[in-house]
Order: sequence, then structure tokens, then C-alpha cells
Amino acid sequence: MSPSLSQDEELHWLALRMTPGLGTRTAVELIRRFKTPQRVFQSSISELEAAGIAAGMARSITSGCAFEDAVTQQQKMSASGTELVPLTDPRYSAHLKEIYDPPPMLFARGRMELLGRLAVAVVGTRRPSPYGITAATRLAGDLANAGLVIVSGMARGIDSAAHKAALESGGDTIAVFGCGVDELYPAENRKLSEQIAERGLVLSDFPMGTPPYPQNFPMRNRIVSGLSLGVLVVEGGQYSGSAITAKLAADQSREVFAIPGNITSKTSWGPNLLIKQGAKLVQEWNDVVVELKAEDRLLLVQRCRKRLNLKENEDLESKPLPQSSLDFGPMTGLAKAILGGLTTDAPVGLDGLIESLPGNSPSEIIATLFELEISGLIRQLPGKSFLRVWLE
Repeated sequence: MSPSLSQDEELHWLALRMTPGLGTRTAVELIRRFKTPQRVFQSSISELEAAGIAAGMARSITSGCAFEDAVTQQQKMSASGTELVPLTDPRYSAHLKEIYDPPPMLFARGRMELLGRLAVAVVGTRRPSPYGITAATRLAGDLANAGLVIVSGMARGIDSAAHKAALESGGDTIAVFGCGVDELYPAENRKLSEQIAERGLVLSDFPMGTPPYPQNFPMRNRIVSGLSLGVLVVEGGQYSGSAITAKLAADQSREVFAIPGNITSKTSWGPNLLIKQGAKLVQEWNDVVVELKAEDRLLLVQRCRKRLNLKENEDLESKPLPQSSLDFGPMTGLAKAILGGLTTDAPVGLDGLIESLPGNSPSEIIATLFELEISGLIRQLPGKSFLRVWLE
């Protein structure tokens, strides 16, 4: 049960969701007018009709016929460790609340704090090429490293690759189901689903036990794009699910990104067409980050600096400390050692940095360079050489 809801409050929210024929937008309008589900169910038929509800629907609401189903939902949620996040919950995503038809409530399993984090969606075909898998894996991993939550739809193909890459990079991911969060689709994603529920977040606006009906997935896609600052399309046909998500993103005033593909491949038709129509062409993670609002980029920088344990007021220009003098742990020590070996005017090549830090593996050095670049402390020049950024 949600910590912000009593058992009775949760039951009334669930009854609202289980009322036959009550659509998303109507439910949201009822909450905005009456403030709570309890007041909706306490209202008379005439009061509901005055709020624009048809007579038949008003009678259905006042009859309380949905409460039996609501009790069943509550039992299933308790058994599976699922929480209800209603529209009025402070944890509900502010970005999702902005869309035309936000779900009145979300069923969630996992780390609820991810709903408040900056996110980008990575979507694509269920039948990707090796190129598509490689591109999705690299971009999703890099964007997760940059501090963005990776959102996708848990489908096989590009979606699964994006979720896996985010987890493998140590980042965060949200999977939005087109069924109940206690259902599994596709079946081969059982292990991935369990990992996301444990380390990330699984979401759905469909009640517990809802099967993965085909008509659910376009409805699911509005949540994928609604949670995100932008949508990155990797591969997909002209009329694919990823194309639908991209259109929803544009309608929701989100950024649309696309990875270009081989013009002879059918799976490249969708992203290539999006680029022709004005989507941002993406070759690396920074192509996405530079399009974000300045305040969002600042939040990412602050997160990366916090991850590196670097103090905001530290004068790195005048105090290049050797690694042996640091006590912030191996990653921060390596970060400061790299900063100590760079200047603001003479770029140093990657090979030179690796040779100057013999106690660290190349992969550790490259990963730390990546974080320093995201944090705004260094700048990469062509030819894999690096400069330290002057800090005011």
C-alpha cells in the first residue's frame, strides 16, 4: 500500500479505476472537480450529472458496483508488492502530469523515486538488426551514465536492449508495461523484469491481472513518452509502435531524436523519416543532452559531480592533488588524478593519460573520463584528447 494512502483511500482509488466504462480523462476530471475518490462516490447522481457525467455512468458510480473488484485488486497488489501512485501523490511524475491524458493512477513496483528523475525514452522495433541492437545498447548505456533514467516499453528487441544496457552501466531504468505489473510479456523477459523491479521501476496504468492485449500498447506508449524529456527512436517501420511513440512525444512537446540507419533497410525507414521531418539526428549521447533545457543539463552535472564526490567550491585549477593524497575512494581518486594531469590549454591524448596512470586499467580511465566530461569538468577534443575546463 502507498505510504501516502490509507487502506480505505487506496480502495476508493481502485474502485474509481475499476468502474466499468469510466475513461481516463473523465476520471481525472472527476478528481480535479471533487478532489478525492471518496467525494466522487459520496456524490449524488444529480451532482455527477452536473459535472458532465452521463446518467448511466452516474448511476454506475453511485451504485458502488466496482468495490468488489477493487478489493480483489488490493489483494493482488499486496501479494506482489505493488504500490498505487495516484495523480495526487507527490511522487507522481510532474512530466507525466503535463500530458493531455495522464493516467489517474499508476501501479508500480520498485524504486518510486525514479518517477521524479530526469528521463529519456529509448524505443524501437521488436525485430532489430545487429546494428540496431549495438546502437541502442551504446546510447542507452551512455545516457544512463549521464544520469538520465532510461524509459522503454519492455518489448523484445530495442526496448529490452535499452533496459539491459541501463542496468549493466549501473544506471536506472523504468519499464512501462502494456499489461498488469503482475503479468509477464514477453515471456523471455522474466529475468529482466525481476531485475528492473528490484533495481529500477516497473509501471502500468492497467489494473492487476490485465493481459497484454494488442490495443493496450498504443495506450502504454503515451506514458513512455510522457515520463520523458525526449524520445530516441533507434529502428522501426514507418507505422511502427516506435513511430507512434515519436508522434505522441511531439504532441506532448517532447524532443524527438533518431539514430540514422541504412537506407536499404526497412527498419531504418521510421528513424530516417523522422530525421527528414526535423527530429534530431543522434550519433552519441551528447547529441541528446545538448538539446535539453539548461536547468535540466545543470541537474545532470550536479548529479555527476555528486557521484564523483567533488565539492562545488573546490579549486581544481590551483590544487591538482596526486591520487595518493586522496581519501574519497578509488573512483574519485582516479578522477582527481586525471584532473591533476590535465591543463586548460594543452590537450592530453588518451594514450598519454593511460601511460601516466599505470595503476588503473584503461577501462577504468575511460569510464572516469566519461563521467568527468558529463560533469562539465573536462572537454574532449577530436582525436581522443582532453582539456580541463576552467572553473570560475
